Amino acid sequence: MSRKKITVVGAGNVGAHTALWLASKELGDVVLIDVMEGTARGKGLDLMEASPVEGFDSNIKGTGDYKDTANSDVVIITAGLPRKPGMSRSDLINTNLGIVKSVIEGIAPYSPNAHIIVVTNPLDVMVYAAWKLSGFKPNKITGMAGALDSARMRAFIAMELNVSVEDVQALVIGGHADEMVPLKRYSTVSGVPIGQLMSAERIDAVISRTKTAGGEIVGLLKTGSAFYAPSAASAEMAEAIIKDKKRVIPCAAYCSGQYGVNGMFIGVPVKLGAGGVEKIYEVELDDAEKKAFDNSVSAIKKLIDDLKI
Repeated sequence: MSRKKITVVGAGNVGAHTALWLASKELGDVVLIDVMEGTARGKGLDLMEASPVEGFDSNIKGTGDYKDTANSDVVIITAGLPRKPGMSRSDLINTNLGIVKSVIEGIAPYSPNAHIIVVTNPLDVMVYAAWKLSGFKPNKITGMAGALDSARMRAFIAMELNVSVEDVQALVIGGHADEMVPLKRYSTVSGVPIGQLMSAERIDAVISRTKTAGGEIVGLLKTGSAFYAPSAASAEMAEAIIKDKKRVIPCAAYCSGQYGVNGMFIGVPVKLGAGGVEKIYEVELDDAEKKAFDNSVSAIKKLIDDLKI
Protein backbone atom coordinates (compact mmCIF):
# COMPACT_ATOMS: atom_id res chain seq x y z
CA MET A 1 0.00 0.00 0.00
CA SER A 2 1.50 3.31 -1.03
CA ARG A 3 1.88 6.02 1.54
CA LYS A 4 -0.43 8.98 1.64
CA LYS A 5 0.98 12.34 0.66
CA ILE A 6 0.18 15.52 2.54
CA THR A 7 1.22 18.98 1.45
CA VAL A 8 1.46 21.82 3.95
CA VAL A 9 1.50 25.22 2.29
CA GLY A 10 3.39 27.79 4.35
CA ALA A 11 6.48 26.95 6.40
CA GLY A 12 5.86 29.47 9.16
CA ASN A 13 5.03 28.50 12.73
CA VAL A 14 1.64 26.95 11.95
CA GLY A 15 2.85 25.12 8.84
CA ALA A 16 6.05 23.76 10.35
CA HIS A 17 4.27 22.51 13.45
CA THR A 18 1.51 20.98 11.33
CA ALA A 19 4.22 19.07 9.45
CA LEU A 20 5.64 17.90 12.78
CA TRP A 21 2.26 16.61 14.05
CA LEU A 22 1.54 14.88 10.72
CA ALA A 23 4.95 13.20 10.62
CA SER A 24 4.91 12.16 14.27
CA LYS A 25 1.50 10.51 13.69
CA GLU A 26 2.97 8.82 10.58
CA LEU A 27 -0.02 9.89 8.50
CA GLY A 28 2.05 9.92 5.32
CA ASP A 29 4.92 11.67 3.62
CA VAL A 30 4.91 15.43 4.05
CA VAL A 31 5.78 18.18 1.58
CA LEU A 32 6.35 21.59 3.15
CA ILE A 33 6.15 24.34 0.54
CA ASP A 34 6.80 28.04 0.92
CA VAL A 35 7.68 31.02 -1.29
CA MET A 36 10.74 31.26 0.95
CA GLU A 37 12.19 28.05 -0.45
CA GLY A 38 15.16 28.05 1.93
CA THR A 39 12.84 28.24 4.94
CA ALA A 40 10.78 25.27 3.74
CA ARG A 41 13.83 23.20 2.87
CA GLY A 42 15.61 24.08 6.11
CA LYS A 43 12.64 23.23 8.32
CA GLY A 44 11.91 20.08 6.30
CA LEU A 45 15.49 18.91 6.78
CA ASP A 46 15.41 19.78 10.48
CA LEU A 47 12.21 17.73 10.92
CA MET A 48 13.70 14.83 8.95
CA GLU A 49 16.70 14.87 11.28
CA ALA A 50 14.34 14.62 14.27
CA SER A 51 12.73 11.45 12.89
CA PRO A 52 15.40 9.00 14.17
CA VAL A 53 15.03 10.43 17.68
CA GLU A 54 11.24 10.20 17.72
CA GLY A 55 11.11 7.10 15.53
CA PHE A 56 8.68 8.26 12.86
CA ASP A 57 9.04 7.04 9.28
CA SER A 58 7.54 9.93 7.36
CA ASN A 59 9.63 11.52 4.65
CA ILE A 60 9.55 15.30 4.93
CA LYS A 61 10.58 17.44 2.01
CA GLY A 62 10.84 21.22 1.91
CA THR A 63 10.41 22.94 -1.44
CA GLY A 64 9.42 26.08 -3.30
CA ASP A 65 8.15 24.22 -6.38
CA TYR A 66 4.52 23.14 -6.67
CA LYS A 67 5.57 20.23 -8.92
CA ASP A 68 6.79 18.52 -5.74
CA THR A 69 3.24 18.58 -4.35
CA ALA A 70 1.79 16.51 -7.21
CA ASN A 71 -0.77 13.84 -6.30
CA SER A 72 -1.26 15.02 -2.73
CA ASP A 73 -4.11 13.34 -0.87
CA VAL A 74 -4.55 16.26 1.53
CA VAL A 75 -3.39 19.87 1.22
CA ILE A 76 -3.34 22.09 4.30
CA ILE A 77 -3.13 25.82 3.55
CA THR A 78 -1.51 27.73 6.40
CA ALA A 79 0.14 30.45 4.28
CA GLY A 80 -0.88 34.00 5.08
CA LEU A 81 -0.15 37.02 7.16
CA PRO A 82 -0.58 36.38 10.90
CA ARG A 83 -2.42 38.80 13.16
CA LYS A 84 -0.61 41.47 15.11
CA PRO A 85 -1.92 43.07 18.33
CA GLY A 86 -5.00 45.20 17.65
CA MET A 87 -5.84 43.44 14.38
CA SER A 88 -9.00 41.44 13.83
CA ARG A 89 -8.93 38.36 11.61
CA SER A 90 -10.90 40.26 8.97
CA ASP A 91 -8.17 42.93 8.73
CA LEU A 92 -6.08 40.34 6.87
CA ILE A 93 -8.61 39.79 4.11
CA ASN A 94 -7.09 41.40 1.00
CA THR A 95 -3.50 40.33 1.55
CA ASN A 96 -4.45 36.77 2.39
CA LEU A 97 -6.94 36.49 -0.49
CA GLY A 98 -4.05 37.13 -2.87
CA ILE A 99 -1.97 34.47 -1.13
CA VAL A 100 -4.79 31.88 -1.19
CA LYS A 101 -5.38 32.60 -4.89
CA SER A 102 -1.74 31.93 -5.78
CA VAL A 103 -1.73 28.78 -3.61
CA ILE A 104 -4.84 27.35 -5.31
CA GLU A 105 -3.35 28.13 -8.73
CA GLY A 106 -0.24 26.20 -7.68
CA ILE A 107 -2.00 23.24 -6.06
CA ALA A 108 -5.08 22.53 -8.19
CA PRO A 109 -3.37 21.49 -11.46
CA TYR A 110 -1.05 19.02 -9.69
CA SER A 111 -3.50 17.55 -7.16
CA PRO A 112 -7.02 17.76 -8.64
CA ASN A 113 -8.30 15.03 -6.29
CA ALA A 114 -6.90 16.44 -3.06
CA HIS A 115 -8.85 17.36 0.04
CA ILE A 116 -8.09 20.94 1.04
CA ILE A 117 -8.03 22.13 4.63
CA VAL A 118 -7.80 25.91 4.95
CA VAL A 119 -6.24 27.50 8.04
CA THR A 120 -5.58 30.99 6.66
CA ASN A 121 -7.56 33.86 8.23
CA PRO A 122 -10.19 35.23 7.99
CA LEU A 123 -10.99 31.54 7.94
CA ASP A 124 -14.58 31.26 6.71
CA VAL A 125 -13.95 33.78 3.92
CA MET A 126 -10.73 32.08 2.79
CA VAL A 127 -12.43 28.66 2.62
CA TYR A 128 -15.09 30.17 0.40
CA ALA A 129 -12.39 31.77 -1.77
CA ALA A 130 -10.48 28.46 -2.04
CA TRP A 131 -13.69 26.73 -3.15
CA LYS A 132 -14.57 29.38 -5.76
CA LEU A 133 -11.03 29.61 -7.12
CA SER A 134 -10.38 25.85 -7.26
CA GLY A 135 -13.67 24.59 -8.65
CA PHE A 136 -13.36 21.59 -6.30
CA LYS A 137 -16.49 19.95 -4.94
CA PRO A 138 -17.47 21.63 -1.66
CA ASN A 139 -17.23 18.40 0.38
CA LYS A 140 -13.50 18.29 -0.51
CA ILE A 141 -12.84 21.70 1.04
CA THR A 142 -13.12 22.55 4.70
CA GLY A 143 -11.80 25.10 7.15
CA MET A 144 -10.00 24.48 10.42
CA ALA A 145 -11.84 26.59 12.97
CA GLY A 146 -14.33 24.74 15.13
CA ALA A 147 -11.77 22.02 15.85
CA LEU A 148 -9.49 24.68 17.32
CA ASP A 149 -12.18 26.76 19.04
CA SER A 150 -13.73 23.66 20.61
CA ALA A 151 -10.29 22.47 21.78
CA ARG A 152 -9.70 25.84 23.41
CA MET A 153 -13.07 25.69 25.16
CA ARG A 154 -12.31 22.14 26.31
CA ALA A 155 -8.98 23.29 27.72
CA PHE A 156 -10.59 26.18 29.60
CA ILE A 157 -13.32 23.92 31.07
CA ALA A 158 -10.69 21.40 32.18
CA MET A 159 -8.59 24.19 33.73
CA GLU A 160 -11.63 25.60 35.53
CA LEU A 161 -12.72 22.25 36.99
CA ASN A 162 -9.23 20.74 37.39
CA VAL A 163 -10.25 17.62 35.48
CA SER A 164 -8.69 15.68 32.59
CA VAL A 165 -9.10 17.28 29.17
CA GLU A 166 -9.83 13.77 27.87
CA ASP A 167 -13.22 13.78 29.60
CA VAL A 168 -14.29 17.21 28.37
CA GLN A 169 -16.35 17.74 25.22
CA ALA A 170 -17.31 21.14 23.85
CA LEU A 171 -19.02 22.42 20.74
CA VAL A 172 -18.32 25.79 19.11
CA ILE A 173 -20.13 26.70 15.89
CA GLY A 174 -20.38 29.77 13.67
CA GLY A 175 -17.58 31.81 12.15
CA HIS A 176 -13.98 31.75 13.32
CA ALA A 177 -14.23 35.28 14.70
CA ASP A 178 -15.36 37.10 17.81
CA GLU A 179 -18.95 36.23 16.81
CA MET A 180 -18.30 32.48 17.19
CA VAL A 181 -20.94 30.58 19.17
CA PRO A 182 -19.74 28.32 22.01
CA LEU A 183 -22.69 26.08 22.91
CA LYS A 184 -22.72 25.54 26.66
CA ARG A 185 -25.73 23.21 26.46
CA TYR A 186 -23.70 20.79 24.34
CA SER A 187 -20.53 20.99 26.44
CA THR A 188 -20.03 18.16 28.91
CA VAL A 189 -17.61 16.41 31.22
CA SER A 190 -17.99 12.63 30.82
CA GLY A 191 -21.55 13.27 29.62
CA VAL A 192 -22.45 15.60 32.49
CA PRO A 193 -23.54 19.06 31.20
CA ILE A 194 -21.20 21.80 32.44
CA GLY A 195 -24.23 23.68 33.78
CA GLN A 196 -24.34 21.08 36.58
CA LEU A 197 -20.63 21.48 37.36
CA MET A 198 -19.98 25.22 37.10
CA SER A 199 -21.77 28.40 38.06
CA ALA A 200 -23.37 30.49 35.33
CA GLU A 201 -20.77 33.17 36.00
CA ARG A 202 -17.83 30.78 35.47
CA ILE A 203 -19.44 29.35 32.32
CA ASP A 204 -19.80 32.88 30.93
CA ALA A 205 -16.12 33.50 31.72
CA VAL A 206 -15.11 30.32 29.85
CA ILE A 207 -17.27 31.29 26.85
CA SER A 208 -15.84 34.79 26.78
CA ARG A 209 -12.27 33.48 26.98
CA THR A 210 -12.98 30.97 24.18
CA LYS A 211 -14.19 33.75 21.88
CA THR A 212 -11.09 35.86 22.48
CA ALA A 213 -8.56 33.03 22.90
CA GLY A 214 -6.69 33.79 19.69
CA GLY A 215 -6.49 37.48 20.52
CA GLU A 216 -5.27 36.67 24.03
CA ILE A 217 -2.29 34.80 22.55
CA VAL A 218 -1.62 37.50 19.93
CA GLY A 219 -1.54 40.08 22.74
CA LEU A 220 0.95 38.02 24.73
CA LEU A 221 3.24 37.08 21.83
CA LYS A 222 3.21 40.61 20.34
CA THR A 223 4.96 39.40 17.16
CA GLY A 224 2.64 36.70 15.84
CA SER A 225 -0.32 34.47 16.55
CA ALA A 226 -1.04 31.02 17.99
CA PHE A 227 0.48 27.99 16.32
CA TYR A 228 0.67 24.92 18.59
CA ALA A 229 -3.11 24.42 18.94
CA PRO A 230 -4.03 25.50 15.37
CA SER A 231 -1.48 23.08 13.90
CA ALA A 232 -2.64 20.24 16.17
CA ALA A 233 -6.26 20.83 15.13
CA SER A 234 -5.25 20.85 11.43
CA ALA A 235 -3.48 17.51 11.83
CA GLU A 236 -6.51 16.11 13.66
CA MET A 237 -8.69 16.94 10.65
CA ALA A 238 -6.16 15.51 8.19
CA GLU A 239 -6.00 12.29 10.23
CA ALA A 240 -9.80 11.95 10.15
CA ILE A 241 -9.75 12.16 6.33
CA ILE A 242 -6.68 9.99 5.72
CA LYS A 243 -7.73 7.23 8.12
CA ASP A 244 -11.43 7.54 7.22
CA LYS A 245 -12.15 7.87 10.93
CA LYS A 246 -15.65 9.39 10.56
CA ARG A 247 -14.80 11.85 13.30
CA VAL A 248 -17.51 14.32 14.31
CA ILE A 249 -15.68 17.64 14.46
CA PRO A 250 -16.96 21.20 14.05
CA CYS A 251 -15.42 22.60 10.85
CA ALA A 252 -16.13 25.37 8.38
CA ALA A 253 -18.23 23.41 5.88
CA TYR A 254 -20.36 24.27 2.86
CA CYS A 255 -24.00 24.58 3.83
CA SER A 256 -26.82 24.10 1.33
CA GLY A 257 -29.81 24.86 3.50
CA GLN A 258 -28.61 23.47 6.83
CA TYR A 259 -29.13 25.89 9.71
CA GLY A 260 -30.84 28.17 7.17
CA VAL A 261 -27.48 28.86 5.46
CA ASN A 262 -27.10 28.58 1.71
CA GLY A 263 -24.02 28.72 -0.49
CA MET A 264 -21.39 29.59 2.07
CA PHE A 265 -19.00 27.96 4.52
CA ILE A 266 -19.62 28.27 8.26
CA GLY A 267 -18.59 26.34 11.35
CA VAL A 268 -20.94 23.40 11.98
CA PRO A 269 -20.48 19.86 13.34
CA VAL A 270 -19.60 17.49 10.50
CA LYS A 271 -18.66 13.86 9.93
CA LEU A 272 -15.13 13.92 8.55
CA GLY A 273 -13.86 10.88 6.67
CA ALA A 274 -12.39 9.69 3.38
CA GLY A 275 -15.18 11.53 1.54
CA GLY A 276 -14.20 14.79 3.23
CA VAL A 277 -17.29 16.37 4.75
CA GLU A 278 -19.61 13.35 4.61
CA LYS A 279 -22.48 14.75 6.65
CA ILE A 280 -23.49 17.96 8.42
CA TYR A 281 -25.25 17.46 11.74
CA GLU A 282 -28.00 19.93 12.52
CA VAL A 283 -28.23 20.30 16.27
CA GLU A 284 -31.22 21.95 17.87
CA LEU A 285 -30.57 25.59 18.79
CA ASP A 286 -32.65 27.61 21.24
CA ASP A 287 -33.65 31.18 20.37
CA ALA A 288 -30.56 32.81 21.89
CA GLU A 289 -28.18 30.33 20.22
CA LYS A 290 -29.92 30.71 16.85
CA LYS A 291 -29.75 34.49 17.10
CA ALA A 292 -26.02 34.36 17.91
CA PHE A 293 -25.40 31.91 15.06
CA ASP A 294 -27.35 34.04 12.55
CA ASN A 295 -25.37 37.08 13.68
CA SER A 296 -22.13 35.19 13.03
CA VAL A 297 -23.36 34.12 9.58
CA SER A 298 -24.27 37.74 8.72
CA ALA A 299 -20.79 38.95 9.68
CA ILE A 300 -19.16 36.34 7.40
CA LYS A 301 -21.63 36.99 4.57
CA LYS A 302 -20.77 40.68 4.62
CA LEU A 303 -17.07 39.88 4.20
CA ILE A 304 -17.81 37.42 1.38
CA ASP A 305 -20.00 39.96 -0.42
CA ASP A 306 -17.07 42.39 -0.36
CA LEU A 307 -14.82 39.82 -2.09
CA LYS A 308 -14.72 40.34 -5.80
CA ILE A 309 -14.34 36.74 -6.94
